[in-house]
Amino acid sequence: MTYEAAAGFTASALESTSGLAVDNLDILGALVSERLSESDLSAGLFDDAHIEIWRVNWAATDQRVLLRKGNLGEVSRGTTGFTAELRGLAHRLNQPTGRLYQYACDADLGDRACGLYLDDAALKGAGVIVEAAENRIVTASGLDDFAEGWFERGRLRFTSGANAGAALEVKLHAKTPAGALLELWQAMPRDIAPGDEFEVTAGCDKQLGTCRAKFGNALNFRGFPHMPGNDFIVSTPQAGGSDGG
Repeated sequence: MTYEAAAGFTASALESTSGLAVDNLDILGALVSERLSESDLSAGLFDDAHIEIWRVNWAATDQRVLLRKGNLGEVSRGTTGFTAELRGLAHRLNQPTGRLYQYACDADLGDRACGLYLDDAALKGAGVIVEAAENRIVTASGLDDFAEGWFERGRLRFTSGANAGAALEVKLHAKTPAGALLELWQAMPRDIAPGDEFEVTAGCDKQLGTCRAKFGNALNFRGFPHMPGNDFIVSTPQAGGSDGG
């Protein structure tokens, strides 16, 4: 493993507790490393990155002790530097696990629980950017065979251009004379240019009707569409009407 010496940043006090509270550490600094650029941070390449903090004797680097392990949390950027939150391992205990008792499906389209294969030609398309606006609204060619709305809530991943490898969720899919219109929920971290290529997968609103009609996959639906609603739970028996007796 190669270590790189760096200056220009300060850290808050390192605190440890014996309970299950999440230990946090904030680092404030400037973006000066060749291996850590502002564009990479903006693209989310370091989201939830694994962090280790060591105390090292630089005169004899084999003399070292591991002080902390954790993950990179919220990162905020300014014109001259950044602030990064380092979260202790206990933050994993705050993440929900197990299944949810709800109307909607709790599987992700294409995962093991869903059972669909997203590389199927009917569920995946490839396009080329014709025009882009606001770095999140694009007109593309190559998707004429897909119905309007097919890719809403799907995932668009760039395969070339400045955003190659980056992916975001599709908010809107419409058909226009110039080609398919795709609007993303957020702007891409780098500029979208005409000629950029991408792949986009079908979207799912996680409702039983969509699972049945759009994908023919109702047997693998992971929600509880027949669970009683709030009106049923709070309802009480009503007295019957008079029968004239």
